[in-house]
Amino acid sequence: MHNPRHPDVLPVRAGVSPSCVVLPSSGSGTMLDFLAQRIPAVTREAWALRMEQGDVVDEHGVPVTPARAFERGIRLYYYRWLDQEPCIPFEETVLYQDAHLLVADKPHFMPVTPTGRYLHHSLLVRLKHRLQLPELSPLHRIDRDTAGLVLFSVQRATRGLYQGLFRDRAITKHYEAVAPWREGLALPPEYRSRLEESPQFFRMHEVPGEPNSHTRIQVLEVGQGWARYRLEPVTGKRHQLRVHMAALGLPLRNDAFYPEVNDPPEGDYSRPLQLLARWLEFSDPLTGEPRRFLSQRQLEPL
Repeated sequence: MHNPRHPDVLPVRAGVSPSCVVLPSSGSGTMLDFLAQRIPAVTREAWALRMEQGDVVDEHGVPVTPARAFERGIRLYYYRWLDQEPCIPFEETVLYQDAHLLVADKPHFMPVTPTGRYLHHSLLVRLKHRLQLPELSPLHRIDRDTAGLVLFSVQRATRGLYQGLFRDRAITKHYEAVAPWREGLALPPEYRSRLEESPQFFRMHEVPGEPNSHTRIQVLEVGQGWARYRLEPVTGKRHQLRVHMAALGLPLRNDAFYPEVNDPPEGDYSRPLQLLARWLEFSDPLTGEPRRFLSQRQLEPL
């Protein structure tokens, strides 16, 4: 029986898995009409060309032609395609790989998964293409601006076991960060607050209410006006470490979002965010073996 959640209707192409869109329960016209209206970032002419090349198929693997009539509830699969994509001039490193688990050491500026302007230069697509691992899937995410360790599931069959590590908080994550040092500041060993998406969708902010984010903080090294911190996120809210440090008056060095937005121009890689996913530790759910991985990357000196 066909499983619509895991279709084999289009193969992975250069590391890119097919995307899916479900047709609504009402509609008219053609499949081309629907796609051109639903995803206008791709022109009608471009959709027609993709169809003629056989790059749009239904959930049964049947190619969709430009003249094919709208069909309610059916799934369509297609390849995401960018006319232009910034080239990220940094390379990822694979620190560990077996039949079930892969650990990558990500450079700054590279997104973990395809997003916005990035497709082939996302960590996931690069690894899938380079290692020929069509079922590779990230078990967690770190920001595009953050460097360091990312865990991936290699195969679908055992993915749930590793996802459970994050769901059950059975994995320890330590980050290193460079941020200001304020003599006399009573730095709390733990910080909690409630984080929600701000009106600027790409940022988070603190709001009143029951805390839903929790970070442990430790000073590792003090320099002239700067310090190196160990940050342990007990919870995993988006931008949690960056928001918490900024809230303490210690925004991370080169942070383009907090406390204020100060994005560098396109192609400027001169000011990497000084945040590194330094190490991960857990018991392997398949073997019970203790696992500990350490990033080989380094932050700037103080």
